[in-house]
Amino acid sequence: MNDSTELASRRAGTEVTSRQGGDLAKQFTRIAPAVDVFEDSRGITLYADLPGVPRDKLEVHVQDGSLNIDAEAVIPTPPGLRLQHGEVRNPHFWRAFTLSPDFDVSRIDAQLRDGVLKLTIPRREEAKPRRIEVSVG
Repeated sequence: MNDSTELASRRAGTEVTSRQGGDLAKQFTRIAPAVDVFEDSRGITLYADLPGVPRDKLEVHVQDGSLNIDAEAVIPTPPGLRLQHGEVRNPHFWRAFTLSPDFDVSRIDAQLRDGVLKLTIPRREEAKPRRIEVSVG
């Protein structure tokens, strides 16, 4: 690669800004993580790929029927080395989902392991499927 190689260009006025607003002090790239969702009669299980995200840089919020995943990856640079080429600076993961009122958001279980977030969201008891006995009479 030579000094004149341009990997990506950005039109004027399309800068990525920090969470604090118009301040360009800390730029980040927003990435929608890959997500798998499985549903059964007990609820849903969601797996989100969040490589490089430590526990202290992960936030999961539920408000007004919306589930938000907000995370920032930490890419360590070994001591004595400097980054020669980086395609993503301060990778920031964000994804939002709308939840049905059938789910009990007060009982969400969240686990982060090996870069994968697992969310288990149970159904409310009254929303679970049930068998209704039919009598002959």
